[in-house]
Amino acid sequence: MKILLLGYGKMGQLIGAIAESRGHQIVGKINIDNTSDLEKLDSSLVDVAIEFSQPEAAVKNIKWSLEKGIPIVSGTTGWLDQKAELDSLTKTRNGTFFYASNYSIGVNIFFKVNQFLAKLMNETSGYQVAIEEIHHTAKKDAPSGTAITLAEGILDNIDSLNTWKLADQSTINEHSLPIVSKRIDPAPGTHIISYTSTIDTIEIKHTAHSREGFALGAILVAEWIQDKKGVLSMDDFLSF
Repeated sequence: MKILLLGYGKMGQLIGAIAESRGHQIVGKINIDNTSDLEKLDSSLVDVAIEFSQPEAAVKNIKWSLEKGIPIVSGTTGWLDQKAELDSLTKTRNGTFFYASNYSIGVNIFFKVNQFLAKLMNETSGYQVAIEEIHHTAKKDAPSGTAITLAEGILDNIDSLNTWKLADQSTINEHSLPIVSKRIDPAPGTHIISYTSTIDTIEIKHTAHSREGFALGAILVAEWIQDKKGVLSMDDFLSF
């Protein structure tokens, strides 16, 4: 494939290296220093765009790709309040837009374990659930997109909870799911779900050892979407 990288930080560089090792060609590398190059780019030379930039750039990047008819795979978090608009644009343009908060296969299995555990705990009283996430200090958004996805999986399955809140907010109550966000170098990503009672604690945890799992997952998705249309997610890719 001929791949356009939208965002060329640590993730973009790793995606580029792994993509080339799999025989793909990187035809463009757009970052904050050369955004004007995007308008000069010949979109007919691009098979797919992989977007790992910053929250303030993601929406513009995704819109550009959809308007140029380029399938796009995005992993940037922190902008999801505008996702409905991009979903609509995808349908209007008959385009291809794949979004995931996390491209690690292991994390997406963890999402399903989290949902299953929440269903079990919904039938059990006396436990307080909480999420803790740890990332490197360069990560700008908090909580992480992965933590929000985990929170949504819990809220969908536990009747007594109706929202999530950052744990340092004073508005947390018995109907809120607290999320603790920590920024510690060089952590690539740890997520812990705990259910605590006066008797015991039930805990599930995912720890990423490097960014390679995220990068490889994004490339595998980019290979997979070549003949696909519409708004897609990891559930589609993994056929959960």
